[in-house]
Amino acid sequence: SIHRYVWHDRKAWWQQEQSILAYFILAGVLNNQDYHRFAREAAAFYNAWFLDTEDGGVYFNVLANGLPYLASGNERGKGSHSMSGYHSTELCYLAAIYSNLLINKHPMDFYFKPIPGGFPDNILRVSPDILPPGSIKIGKCEIDGEDYTNFDAEKLIVKLPDTKERVKVKVQIIPV
Repeated sequence: SIHRYVWHDRKAWWQQEQSILAYFILAGVLNNQDYHRFAREAAAFYNAWFLDTEDGGVYFNVLANGLPYLASGNERGKGSHSMSGYHSTELCYLAAIYSNLLINKHPMDFYFKPIPGGFPDNILRVSPDILPPGSIKIGKCEIDGEDYTNFDAEKLIVKLPDTKERVKVKVQIIPV
């Protein structure tokens, strides 16, 4: 049978990004290997075809066969009001969060350098994203390279020391 596309056979970077993240979330929350495979397949397509290996950046649209769709040449300049480095960073960050903490159950380290007095009651909230309640907690914390124990592991908060100097905070988030 002939399959006809509703409008066209292009894939937009943001649709691909959202599918990758949605499948990672579904795989982690539902413990479903099919969703994990779909996430890996969507990520493989994104990495193979959306990344511009000649000029850098990410193509806005590609055809279903992976060829970049360069409408009138205006999509070669990849930065725009709807697409920036933020989105590429967001995809990498959240894919790492979901695959490590939800799916593969690997701990992750997060680093902060808060401004003194920059948080109400000196409470630093370290949850890397909105994840299922009880799925992660703080494993350990360091301040300026020394073990630090003034934190609530389940609430994912660190009580910062009262200091005038900026401190370096390292927090290990672990899956439960």
